Amino acid sequence: MELLDDILLAFIAILPVVNPFSKPPIFISITEGLSPDEQRHQAFKACFYAFLILLVSLLAGTFILKFFSISLPALQIAGGLLIARTGFQMLNPQKEHHQTVHEEAEAREKEDISFVPLAMPLLSGPGAMAVMINLATEVKVWTEWLVISLASAAVCVLSYFILVQSLRLVRILGVNGMNAMSKLMGFLLLSLAIQFMINGATATLLHLAQTLRAAP
Repeated sequence: MELLDDILLAFIAILPVVNPFSKPPIFISITEGLSPDEQRHQAFKACFYAFLILLVSLLAGTFILKFFSISLPALQIAGGLLIARTGFQMLNPQKEHHQTVHEEAEAREKEDISFVPLAMPLLSGPGAMAVMINLATEVKVWTEWLVISLASAAVCVLSYFILVQSLRLVRILGVNGMNAMSKLMGFLLLSLAIQFMINGATATLLHLAQTLRAAP
């Protein structure tokens, strides 16, 4: 039971940054003209690629920080600012705010849109990668790697079902319903971003205080 609780907590942390609920209108737009089977194939590949990106970010997170000499507080503050920007956008939903007109036109012309732009950056963008790297720094035992990996897989499975049901979801929920879901995810995302920045700022201030105390 404790394992399921841990997976649920990790799932809740990852879901808002992946935010599949805001993707149906974009998915419908850039897969226009494809058959239902082709849309399902593109959705499956996109979610599989997104899972791989999240997994690599998790497994290589601490190495990336060490390689670039980035401290955890710096990542938390930078990631918090980035995620907060996305959260504010979601609290003020606009039509296809994730893509410019040129990006959408380019996506429509591509035969395979599963990796770019679906997996990267729509599902597993910089914000999601920052969250995974932050989670990686908190891992202490191998079971925690498993928990976060399973939670990531669950988010990607949910994303797949949301994408393949995009047309139905848009018809059922309508514009107001989709905006409400986006605002809910945006609020959770903004809360997560603020917590990131609080953690980063607290760690920075503690380190500064220790440095000043140690100074002659």
